[in-house]
Parts: sequence; C-alpha cells; structure tokens
Amino acid sequence: MTRPDGPGDGRHEVQGDAPDAVALDIADAVESLTNLWSVAAQQAALRLSTHQLRALLVLEAAAELNLTALAERLGIGAPTASRLCDRLEAAGMLERSLHPERRREIRLSLTPQGHRVLGDVAARRARALAAVLARMEPAERAALRDALRTFLAARGGEPRPPEAL
Repeated sequence: MTRPDGPGDGRHEVQGDAPDAVALDIADAVESLTNLWSVAAQQAALRLSTHQLRALLVLEAAAELNLTALAERLGIGAPTASRLCDRLEAAGMLERSLHPERRREIRLSLTPQGHRVLGDVAARRARALAAVLARMEPAERAALRDALRTFLAARGGEPRPPEAL
C-alpha cells in the first residue's frame, strides 16, 4: 500500500486537500485499480505475462512495427523482444512477415487470435470495473468521471470537459 502502516517508517501522514494528501489517496485507488485490471487480464482464456500483454497492446495501437520499434516502445532489448515475439507467434497471436519494400525488415502484426485475446481481456476488464462502479451512486460515478477528465486535461491528455470551462 502507498500509505504508511504506522509510526517510525520515516513518512508523515498528510491530511486534507493538499496535493500531497490527495496524491496518497489517488495512489491507493490506482493500486487497487491496477490489481483489478491485472486479475481481469489473468482470467482471460490464454494467460499472458505482463510483457506479452503489453506487446500485443502496442502492436494493436501501431500495426506492423518491426522488432526494433517494438523493443523501443516496450523499453526492452531486441533479444528479449525477439524471444517475446517467438512465444506470441507460437501461441498464434502474432505473425512475422517480410516488409514489401524493405526486404531485410520483418514486420510484426497481430493475428485474428491476437485480436480476439485482446478483445477478451478488454471485455473482462470492463466487466470488473463496471462491477465496482455499480456499487457507487450515480452521482458518485458522474463525479468520478468528471474528476478523471479534469485530471487528464491537467496532465495534457485531452481537453477540459465542457462543464469545467
């Protein structure tokens, strides 16, 4: 957990609406959400490691990358990315093909099975999140949505929601 467990750990409990206090509350919530997200992904038909799932998500977002580009986006070395791709290819989720214009370059792309697995993971995650949200009041869900939109805008992720202008 993000919060200190007790005295003597060298950290001070921060209270109120100060950014540090809110950051601790949010960190706890994110930790819980991350756990929910991970458990939902692990319940998919094919169990994927975190690296495998990240690789599939990167390839879904940026189709037909080469091995070097995938390794850079994952922050891993090319040999590690190559072994990762070997496992995904053996599982039928990734395919390698020659680039039509650069014959020495191998493109990586998801197979229909890879897309199905990602769809299954996304559906499981959405159901797990919806189950938690269903235990909240409608006004609380709306407030959470508005707060997350405002957070994204402050971070630079997307424009401020209309009601915040």
